Amino acid sequence: MVTKRVANSMLVLRIVALATSAATMALLVTNTYTFENGAELKYQDFNSYSLVVAIAAIACAYCIVQLPFAIYYAIRQKRLINNGFLPEFDFYGDKIISLVVGVAIGAGFAVSVELKKFIDERIKGSDDLKSTYRKLLIRGFVSCGFLLVTFLSMAFLSFFSSNHRTKKQPNPY
Repeated sequence: MVTKRVANSMLVLRIVALATSAATMALLVTNTYTFENGAELKYQDFNSYSLVVAIAAIACAYCIVQLPFAIYYAIRQKRLINNGFLPEFDFYGDKIISLVVGVAIGAGFAVSVELKKFIDERIKGSDDLKSTYRKLLIRGFVSCGFLLVTFLSMAFLSFFSSNHRTKKQPNPY
């Protein structure tokens, strides 16, 4: 049994993780630019940004699945299903999602830093082209910042789920 404060904190963290992972997807999916000659530059042109979007979608789906259970847990301070499955699912799911989101953050920030170096070193003279790439990079950095908030929320949830997991078998020692 947890206190109402802990259950509400877990609900708020799940909502924050859902909102920030959805914001990450929205920022990157709409991160496109059309040049004067009709060529388009999109997030799909960068494999790392595609990975970030895919992992943000997975985190968003996980949070959507967990949200009704978290709402019930916050209102009633007990699990919807009492057979021990939900605490185990929370425990492993929160850990896996937080680790995978951490990988996406690293990939997103890495491609953004490398593109910034590429822009500064290789694109000379064309201020319009530099500003275009910088706009794309800023949205990439901001979206990875949102994903960092998702990671922190999931990491705290992972700590909470570790502390509130029920033991199936008593310790013989």
